[in-house]
Amino acid sequence: MYAIIENGNKQYKVSEGDVVKVEKLNAEVGAEVSFNVLMVAGENGVKTGKEVASAKVTAKVQAQDKFKKIIVFKYKAKKNERKKQGHRQPFTAVKIEKITL
Repeated sequence: MYAIIENGNKQYKVSEGDVVKVEKLNAEVGAEVSFNVLMVAGENGVKTGKEVASAKVTAKVQAQDKFKKIIVFKYKAKKNERKKQGHRQPFTAVKIEKITL
């Protein structure tokens, strides 16, 4: 059984026991969070829309961290204009505990 959840304007395919890195959440490590469910698929087939309005995906926060640094380098040819920046996007690692319909 798996579900499609939404967080931070992104969608993730999750099943029970998965560890997923989602957009940063305001939650402490060890706290339980729930997500908006868009679709659930299992032995009974695929359910969407009003069928999953009562569905719930609960997860436990495992870590608050940042991704690996990426380098953003902008320049203009023949103008001696250069700009180098680094960026580390914060994320929250959550472990999917339960998917209920």
